[in-house]
Amino acid sequence: MKLGFVVYGDLDTQSGGFHYDRQLIAELRAAGDSVELIELPWRSYPRGLLDNLSRRLRRRLTGDYDVLLQDELAHPSLAWTNHHLSAPIVSIVHHLRASESRRLQPLYRAVERCYLRGVDGVVCNSSVTRDVVTDFGVAADRTVIAPPAGDRFGSAIAADRITERAHEGPLRVLFVGNITPRKGVDTLIDGLAAADGDAELTVVGKPVDEGYVSRCRNRVADHGLNERVTFTGGIDDDALAAAFRDHHVLAVPSQYEGYGIVYLEGMGFGLPAVASRAGGATDIVTEGENGFLVAPGDAAAVADAITTLAADRDRLATMGLAARKRYESQPDWRETTDRVRELLNSVVDGEHS
Repeated sequence: MKLGFVVYGDLDTQSGGFHYDRQLIAELRAAGDSVELIELPWRSYPRGLLDNLSRRLRRRLTGDYDVLLQDELAHPSLAWTNHHLSAPIVSIVHHLRASESRRLQPLYRAVERCYLRGVDGVVCNSSVTRDVVTDFGVAADRTVIAPPAGDRFGSAIAADRITERAHEGPLRVLFVGNITPRKGVDTLIDGLAAADGDAELTVVGKPVDEGYVSRCRNRVADHGLNERVTFTGGIDDDALAAAFRDHHVLAVPSQYEGYGIVYLEGMGFGLPAVASRAGGATDIVTEGENGFLVAPGDAAAVADAITTLAADRDRLATMGLAARKRYESQPDWRETTDRVRELLNSVVDGEHS
């Protein structure tokens, strides 16, 4: 197939969604498909909406494509533009903006509903994402669930090391993600402050929202946690693998995650997850077995999880082994891509029937 693949900004941006896109493109090409990458300028939401008036954008997206794949993140620029394109369109939805609790949620719902009406199929990264997409009016038979693999680091730790590590030192809690309000670092800091037992926190990620990072640092100081919380900034994959290997638990209590590939990556290192109950993490985390699910903003629930794992190291070891087992059961990128290609072929066949 000849495919166009539309993203906002730079494909090499470090995030779970862009990692998914990079892997999918690589696997599609390995399967023999031609993939032309189309990187649109990153826009503010209002500026993106104005792109729908651009004839230049329409010309850029017009080509001899069998299918035009689009990362739904670019929906502001495409919501009405798509209705003027001739190639069939398949959207990749990591999570809808309207799923987040935001002041402008009614606007986001209206724009994303218009966007989804203009596509011929939707790739969803989780069952929760598909439920949301079908609630927006997309027929279930025009969707496929194609979850990401978590194998960026390979098989990273032996079972006996997971058990041994669980009994070492204070509980070492790890956060990994771009540091923005949606990721819930403030909730995690409050949870650490309220937890009983000896625990430390390492925050790994780019300071995307400098104002929010400053507020989080002030929160650490206000709680008297300066000796127990470390901000590393962004780090490379080797350093990240070392961080996963050296910690006991991964905690990312986001406001919402369409999937949460980072939870799966942590499980590859035997790290139980403290994860958001809002969104697709429920496809990965089984409450009390390989992690804990917490409501957005619920610092008390985060504190309970930290307290439990700090106090009961045998349970920490058991949950770490269960996390590793969950990681091993995840489909690899080839299987994920096979699911996507099946949907693409059905869309092409529908166009030609």
